[in-house]
Amino acid sequence: MHREENERVVGLLFAYLAADYRWQRDGHWHGLRIGLPAPGPELAHPDAAEFALLSAWDPQSVPRPEPVNRRADQALHDALLASGRIFVPAFSSAPDRSWREPSWLVMDLDMADLDALGRRFGQLGMVVWRKGEPLRLRMLSPRPDGLEDPLGRLAFVDWVE
Repeated sequence: MHREENERVVGLLFAYLAADYRWQRDGHWHGLRIGLPAPGPELAHPDAAEFALLSAWDPQSVPRPEPVNRRADQALHDALLASGRIFVPAFSSAPDRSWREPSWLVMDLDMADLDALGRRFGQLGMVVWRKGEPLRLRMLSPRPDGLEDPLGRLAFVDWVE
């Protein structure tokens, strides 16, 4: 990985780890946090064993015009419908809401299919977890060289090349 790309991925990694993640149920938004369990979606979907938060907005976190993002989101929505999996609205945002993007919380999507959708829609990271376990960040990238973790947050990050 080139130095510039390395720095970009590291910056985005820590932004994703600090981000605010939410999912919708009955018209209300409920928080999710990487590194913590998520009993809410698990109680709402008791038959599900795996959960994933996936977006089609701003591939590789490069801003695009809203109409382009909305078309990509509709294509992801259609792909999720075709998968037959249960999914509900979600979103990701910076803690100060300076950045926000719609997402979908998907239940029991096979990891290979999730990775394929993430790549198809140009996503660098997705939030995933297994029932009863803490949320993890799944990065569709090689681990950057020299990545340091003084706070231990990378224990909840998986790298998929």
